[in-house]
Amino acid sequence: MEFSTGFGWTRLPVLAAAFILGSVLTVSAQIIPPFSAAAPDDQAETEATETAVVPDVNDPDILKGIDVDKLDWSQLAVDAGTGNDAMAAKKRAQAAAKDGLNWSSNANANGSSAVTVKQSVSSFWDARIGADMTVTSEPRTMSELLAQKATNGGSLPQSSGSAWAAATAPGAGSIWDKTAVEARVDPGAEQSKIGASLIKSVPLSSDTSLTLQNGYSVNQQGTTAMPGIGGHVTRNYETDQTAKVTLTDTGTSITAGQSLSTTDDKWLRKVGAEQKLFDNVTVSGSVGETSQGAINKSLTAGFKKSW
Repeated sequence: MEFSTGFGWTRLPVLAAAFILGSVLTVSAQIIPPFSAAAPDDQAETEATETAVVPDVNDPDILKGIDVDKLDWSQLAVDAGTGNDAMAAKKRAQAAAKDGLNWSSNANANGSSAVTVKQSVSSFWDARIGADMTVTSEPRTMSELLAQKATNGGSLPQSSGSAWAAATAPGAGSIWDKTAVEARVDPGAEQSKIGASLIKSVPLSSDTSLTLQNGYSVNQQGTTAMPGIGGHVTRNYETDQTAKVTLTDTGTSITAGQSLSTTDDKWLRKVGAEQKLFDNVTVSGSVGETSQGAINKSLTAGFKKSW
């Protein structure tokens, strides 16, 4: 950038330094030294030193021909602490990553990979979009082909994926706190789902809280139309009710709930618990009924880390 006066940007620091030096010398010349009982020789030496540093009125004006009002002094306003603040730099990087795509990948036991990608669309209702995919790799050798078939019961794993969108909206006053809405589409399986949950949190004590949730969803399953045979679409309506008690001090949560769908003729109940062992590691277990009458039991351990 060049100024109309002909001074280049590279001369601006020199100009600023000269201007500041001239101002300091002028101010120092106007300061009256305090009374001192120094010896005559010392006083004479002091006066000679002060006289030597006073600028001469005949010195050339370094600002001659320059319009100071047109100089962009904001270019010199640099916060020296910002460049050295590692925490501020980390927060800026996290904010930038939050606005962009967030990828994660986990290896499955059958040799495929579970890939998840999501992105924030709007912070107004915490709107997000994303996709959950199962990615398989093509076998490169005959040994890899046989190993994949042996792992997957004689067949090769297939890639699949589903796209989803979710948003969290405010509730309705004191009736419920927030509303969660989610829609999911799986083109490969020709399935789609849209659901909404009403969530209400009630504090029971200083370290105990109760969360109530009512969910409603519609599942649609379609079949591809073939020559001479039209496509067929079936819909299944589901509702679920869940109560969760959380103990903050111990990191324990206990869940009890029930669900009902149009394909079942009775409520299916389920209870579970989750315990936080230490940082980022949790163990959870659940026992629930199935539509066939058998009991479904599960015990899982998880590790979650965000950076």
